[in-house]
Amino acid sequence: MEPKKNPSADVKRNSSIYFLVGLALMLFVTNYSINYKTYDKSAIDIGQLNMDELDEEEIPVTEQIQTPPPPPPPPAAPEVIEVVEDEEEIEETVIESTESSEEEEIVEVEEVEVEEVEEDIEVPFAVIENVPVFPGCDKGNNDAKKKCMSEKINKFVQKKFNTDLAGDLGLTGRQRINVIFKIDRQGNVVGIRSRAPHPRLEKEAARVIGLLPKMKPGKQRGKAVTVPYSLPIVFQVQD
Repeated sequence: MEPKKNPSADVKRNSSIYFLVGLALMLFVTNYSINYKTYDKSAIDIGQLNMDELDEEEIPVTEQIQTPPPPPPPPAAPEVIEVVEDEEEIEETVIESTESSEEEEIVEVEEVEVEEVEEDIEVPFAVIENVPVFPGCDKGNNDAKKKCMSEKINKFVQKKFNTDLAGDLGLTGRQRINVIFKIDRQGNVVGIRSRAPHPRLEKEAARVIGLLPKMKPGKQRGKAVTVPYSLPIVFQVQD
């Protein structure tokens, strides 16, 4: 007769559960051993702060200086009132009326002469009826006098102008100076203005134009008028 096995002593009854628990335990141990990290403690030095070595900062004690208030202004000196005896007689000024009465005769007023003030009219050189006459340009018609005047002024400027001044100033090449002036009703040269690459050239051009002789003034409709005139001065500086 075979012995009868005890069902509680059967080892195969929970073998699958033991296998899964053991497998899970091995996987946990394996994962932990793979991810486990170690550090060399000798290479890590975070240092240590010694609070005793820090110097305590001394904060200076500040004291607000209180300025004394300004002294009060001195009291105003009392006005000295001088009593003067009223002995002098003051003459009162009597203002007489300027209105005339019906009985008063009115004196006839003399005639007032009104002088005509001539306006300073400017007429351009190109359209003036009678051009200003430069000395020596009396002959010919208006166009001939214009041409003669331009030629005379150009020759005068070429003779009087110091062209060496540009070289002394360090300028080279072609130089141009624009000059504008007026010939007034008396034939005088006035209102000289010049524009040049250098102030010294402007001053020299104004000096030369100021030396122009007095001319016969230009006329428009028989009356003397002021005539503006523009003159370009061009010269070449030799290197």
